[in-house]
Amino acid sequence: MGLFDWITGSKSAPAGVARRPAATLRQALLDSNRDTAPFLIRDGAPEGCDLVAEWKIVDARWYEIFAKASLTKVFKVLMKLDEAKGEVRAVDQEWTVEWRAGVPTLSLSVETFRGQKTEFSFGTAYAFKEDLSGYGKVYQYKFATNEIKDPLVAVAQQNGWGWKGVAFGKL
Repeated sequence: MGLFDWITGSKSAPAGVARRPAATLRQALLDSNRDTAPFLIRDGAPEGCDLVAEWKIVDARWYEIFAKASLTKVFKVLMKLDEAKGEVRAVDQEWTVEWRAGVPTLSLSVETFRGQKTEFSFGTAYAFKEDLSGYGKVYQYKFATNEIKDPLVAVAQQNGWGWKGVAFGKL
């Protein structure tokens, strides 16, 4: 790997871990989806890549949380499995979200972003509760790009693959 790996989030394939085939890694990444995670890993064919990991912004169980957090950007990780090099090439994308009557509408930002991004936002709100049970915490949230990236990198490494954050090169 290179000198600026800490900036791009790149990690070499772990020593002593046999590299599994790309199909096995792909399935392992898809199998890491879970209902309790605020992100989804899906097929990336519409974006021209192998897999996409993104916030569950349009999932009915999650969009209320995203709306309360006043989240205005949606984060995606586009992944391409490079079997020849044994690495997952990944690029980050950011989208703008507009909230209308509590429902998210996605639109590509006029300001585009491609590369590697680390972002963290959090918040807590206290108010009188609807059930009149008193004053207390209404919601609490934390969104960090590493909540998506860290599990992906871990699965890649468990399967003997490296992770290559791409900013300017070909995905």
